[in-house]
This record gives sequence, structure tokens and C-alpha cells, in this order.
Amino acid sequence: MLTRFDALKRALDVVGAAALLVLVSPVLLLAAAAIRASMGPPVLYRQVRTGRGGAPFTLLKLRTMLPANAGVPDAARLTPLGRVLRATSVDELPQLWNVLRGEMSLVGPRPLLPAYLGRYSREQARRHEVRPGLTGLAQVSGRNALGWEERFALDVWYVDHRGLALDLRILWRTLPVVVRRRGVSAPSHATMPEFLGSGGQAP
Repeated sequence: MLTRFDALKRALDVVGAAALLVLVSPVLLLAAAAIRASMGPPVLYRQVRTGRGGAPFTLLKLRTMLPANAGVPDAARLTPLGRVLRATSVDELPQLWNVLRGEMSLVGPRPLLPAYLGRYSREQARRHEVRPGLTGLAQVSGRNALGWEERFALDVWYVDHRGLALDLRILWRTLPVVVRRRGVSAPSHATMPEFLGSGGQAP
């Protein structure tokens, strides 16, 4: 059943994402042109991620890596331009379209790979009770510098305490985090190491 908060949150998502897309469209066009000139097509990177209730959807990002080659780690495939796009979070801006389509929210746990679904504990899996977000509590609390267990604990805390005031606080804290460029990646990784399950082993 749709609650008053759900309706307000969806309205904020639609209005906010539409306004942001108009505002950042020059940045997106410049970034797209730079990607095409330096790496060639495609400009967008598409990857299946897990949404609300565990449903899959196609997440959109600006391309930041060279094509995959066997034995080449992600960190080595990340281009200089891609590194800048990730550091400034410009590569995430196409996800505003995911927000407009209702697959994501402006605020919520970050969407992760479907392969992780069988690796969550029952408590960690509760992060999928809400739509995934463009930003979230874990992102304004350390981003990828946090370990998986800490990130998931923050995600579940958000699920249990979600509300319009909390969403607005997270949105307010997001810009300073992006500007400071802290926690963009875990040590020795392009973003984060693979989540293998609690205790480091896939079940």
C-alpha cells in the first residue's frame, strides 16, 4: 500500500531528477564528447543491478573503463578521464534517468550486482525493501572507504529510519562529499572489492 511518505518521496524524485537533468545537461554533453573522443563508442555503460524487492534493472553510467581483457584488473582499465569522472561522480549522473523511470530514488542504498543476492545475510537483504538510490547514508558516511559490513549496516539503518527529513539531510550532505572526493575507491580497487558474503566467503 502506498504511504504518504512514499508519495512524497516519489514526487521529490521526479521533480528533483528532472531539474537536475536540465541543470547538468551541459556537463553530461561535454563528458559524453570527451569519452567518445578518447575511448570511442559507446558513451554509456549499462549493467544489470538489483532494485527494490530484488528485481533487476539496467543501471546507466558514463563509461570510464577500457574494454575488459582477461587478467587485467579493473583498476588498470580505468582511464585518466574515467578517473576524473568517478572522482567528481559525473559518471553517475545518467542514473537520474533511472530515477525518472522509477527504478531508483534520489536517496537509498546503492544498487549492487544480482550475483550478491545469495550472499547477503537475512538482515543485509533488507536493504532491498526500498528503491536503490543515487546517493545514500553509506555514501555520505564514507562511500567506498567503508567495508561491506559497515555499508550494509548503514543501509538497513536507513530502511528502518527512512523519512523525508532524513532524505533531505542526506541530499544536503552529498554535495560536500562529492566536492571533497573522499572515499571514491577502496585501496587497490577501482571502486570496491567483490562482496563474497559475510565472513568473506560466498555461501
